[in-house]
Amino acid sequence: MPTTHRTVVPTLFPPPGYAHAALVEAGTKLAFMAGSVPLDPEGNLVGEGDVVRQTRQVVDNLDEALRAIGSDLTQVVASTVYVVSDEPGPLSEAWEVVRASDLLAKGPHTSTLLGTTCLGYAGQLVEITATAVVPDAVVPEAATQGAATQE
Repeated sequence: MPTTHRTVVPTLFPPPGYAHAALVEAGTKLAFMAGSVPLDPEGNLVGEGDVVRQTRQVVDNLDEALRAIGSDLTQVVASTVYVVSDEPGPLSEAWEVVRASDLLAKGPHTSTLLGTTCLGYAGQLVEITATAVVPDAVVPEAATQGAATQE
């Protein structure tokens, strides 16, 4: 099992539920995930106007994508959470969903929470990108079938 060290620097302000740094040992396979969005499998927006519901869908979709490549939310070492808002309230609502999920279960990872004016889909309020460890460097065969790759 790869070694991941998550660090909260004692001489810096203590972060609310995330780490200042994550160190992953050399030779560990990492997955750089595309932004997870609040769409169901048919492409319909979930939770119109509801930051909490959209964040739950985004986290669920991220977990599904990670599992397809042999990882899961507990292996995330870095994330960026985007929320359509210019006020801290909706950002806090989204962050509480992230904190309550398995995304932080193994220990705090590095994370950035951002307010933005617009995301890619009409009505979309939340998106999360992530980097995760893929334990044992195993990618399920199903995850690569029919997939195009670029080098």
